[in-house]
Amino acid sequence: MLAGCVAVLAASQPIQAGSQEGVQPQSYQTMTPQQRAAATRAFLGLGAVPDKAAAARGAQLFVANCAFCHGQTARGATAPSLITSDVVLGDDHGEHLRPFLKQGRPEKGMPGFAAMSDPQLTDIAEFLHVQVEDVANRGAYRVLNILVGDAAKGKAYVEGHCMSCHTQEAFTHIASRFRSPDQLQRNWIWPARAASVTAKVKTRDGMIAGRVTQRSDFRITLVDESGQTHTIDSGPGVDVEINDPLRAHQQLVMTLANDDMHNVTAYLETLK
Repeated sequence: MLAGCVAVLAASQPIQAGSQEGVQPQSYQTMTPQQRAAATRAFLGLGAVPDKAAAARGAQLFVANCAFCHGQTARGATAPSLITSDVVLGDDHGEHLRPFLKQGRPEKGMPGFAAMSDPQLTDIAEFLHVQVEDVANRGAYRVLNILVGDAAKGKAYVEGHCMSCHTQEAFTHIASRFRSPDQLQRNWIWPARAASVTAKVKTRDGMIAGRVTQRSDFRITLVDESGQTHTIDSGPGVDVEINDPLRAHQQLVMTLANDDMHNVTAYLETLK
């Protein structure tokens, strides 16, 4: 299921990007971890960046006073998870959470923490914001080590699954093109698109060919060699032939096993 979601997401991005003439955004695969975190944070609209030092102090206070009901990381226990709480998500640096925590919700079994100082309550607020960030922002994840596969088995996989499309030269020094193994892994599974998706659409009026800018179950939009845009509705008499240079990778992702992924990455990392 996860592989299928990744494939659908990856497949949708290049077509959308291609519809913006002249715009060449930086590839997510080539960003540093800090850039990926910032880009994902901006896309998700996560708000103010949490104060990590304050959050570290708040973690101790939260565990001592709140974890019994809400769990060690605020993801829920006998009381609900706070990750999707409107009060938490509507707060930046404690301005809403401080008065809420002081008062509590006695009618729902949540005591108030009036004895805590404002700095302590702010620290708890920052801890909660870090938990939201950890759940929501995959770009902030720190990859420790993905080189856990068998390089020999990875080589056998490449020879059996990749050489029908690629030459050996395509793999020469491939690891040196990426700054880290996780970027290497992302790129061999789903490479940065070097060529657009194109299509030939046969209708009752003739054939139209060009670069695909949008496609759905109901219609396809493409731009022909002269720059003219055509939108064709699906239906009887309409035959669409798609040419996607990354189709083989999309099919690979749908069947790729974890062991094969780790083995291939371990092998490719040796090709420096």
